[in-house]
Amino acid sequence: MPDQQIQGKPSYAGSLSILTSLFFIWGFITCLNDILIPHLKAVFTLSYTQAMLIQFCFFTAYFLMSVPSGYLVEKIDYKGGIIVGLAIAGCGCLLFYPAAGLHSYPLFLGAFFVLASGITLLQVSANPYVTVLGDPHTASSRLTLTQAFNSLGTTLAPYFGALFILSNAVKSAEEIKLLDAEQLSAYQAAEAAAVQNPYLFLAAVLFLKAAIFAMLKLPKINQQAETNTTHVDDGSSAWQYSHLVLGAVAIFVYVGGEVSIGSFLVNFLGEPDIAGLAEQDAGKYVSFYWGGAMVGRFIGSAVMQKVHPGKVLAFNALAAAGLVLATMLGSGTLAMLTILAVGLCNSIMFPTIFSLALTGLGRHTGQGSGILCAAIVGGAILPLLQGAFADRIGIQHAFFIPLLCYLYIAYYGYRCRQL
Repeated sequence: MPDQQIQGKPSYAGSLSILTSLFFIWGFITCLNDILIPHLKAVFTLSYTQAMLIQFCFFTAYFLMSVPSGYLVEKIDYKGGIIVGLAIAGCGCLLFYPAAGLHSYPLFLGAFFVLASGITLLQVSANPYVTVLGDPHTASSRLTLTQAFNSLGTTLAPYFGALFILSNAVKSAEEIKLLDAEQLSAYQAAEAAAVQNPYLFLAAVLFLKAAIFAMLKLPKINQQAETNTTHVDDGSSAWQYSHLVLGAVAIFVYVGGEVSIGSFLVNFLGEPDIAGLAEQDAGKYVSFYWGGAMVGRFIGSAVMQKVHPGKVLAFNALAAAGLVLATMLGSGTLAMLTILAVGLCNSIMFPTIFSLALTGLGRHTGQGSGILCAAIVGGAILPLLQGAFADRIGIQHAFFIPLLCYLYIAYYGYRCRQL
């Protein structure tokens, strides 16, 4: 779809449509972690803390690779970053094949790191690209709309993941001991195939997408000219902008809180005093959590055309905090519904924080994007911390971690209400 001129200004509808497909793909892949965690926890008989090493390795890649990715994007442009990111992510998906075949948890963790490194480069390239492709005053609304398709991916992933990965019931350690050599080999082959086939398909999609982007012509953007000039670009570094630094903290706690909830949903809904669901059934309910985020982003994109993004962010964060508190204090259907409803409140948070934090950075936008994506490491640290508390005080009470996260986000939204 070619871009066109509208009343003397370029229309980037075609480029935005193409970029939106990337948001869908990395959302789908990232959310599959929520399905693999209970699967690998059972296969390798892991504790909650050990199972959360999956998210730790995945999101640590954001911390280690984001700033280098920001510098790389400045050298090879947004399009080059997208192509390289897709190729790296494809290689990460391929590593799941030997990891499952060799029944190696450390190799799985390595595959998660490589996969996330590619997605990190994609995020560093695509997120700021969307913010500068068009009117800077509607950047939050525009990024929220594209993130809605990211949520479409996260909504579909748990359902398909549960269907294909959790379709075979995982045997307990005691049941495995009763299997003879032939039965054990057949069982391990079935469990490996449940992971191998979906990720081989994803690898093919990612490599195909990289080839398509290599052939596309995307517009080049002058960041300094196109970025919102509300703030004077007189800093020598992005770190000098307080709203960026506080925004990085907000990204850290948002991703940490969102991932913590998603990572524990299958096990939480399996608790006897909550819903007592089997893994495959609980996995399908995770789609409602991420589906709420998708619906909320479409609504939020329209609302933020009229209401300041900072105010919307503060409102949603307070609502999310209230729902998490209700989950901690409730039980049965009430606790299940309130924790799933948090997804609706999450909807506009990441894109709104991201765009607010990049406001007025001018030539430092690339560096700022790298800093913000590095803060996604919250998804590595906070779920691991919540896992440690879940092992000691139970899953339900460990939700105090995301509760604190949402309270800080409410503060950041209130602080940015005049940006």
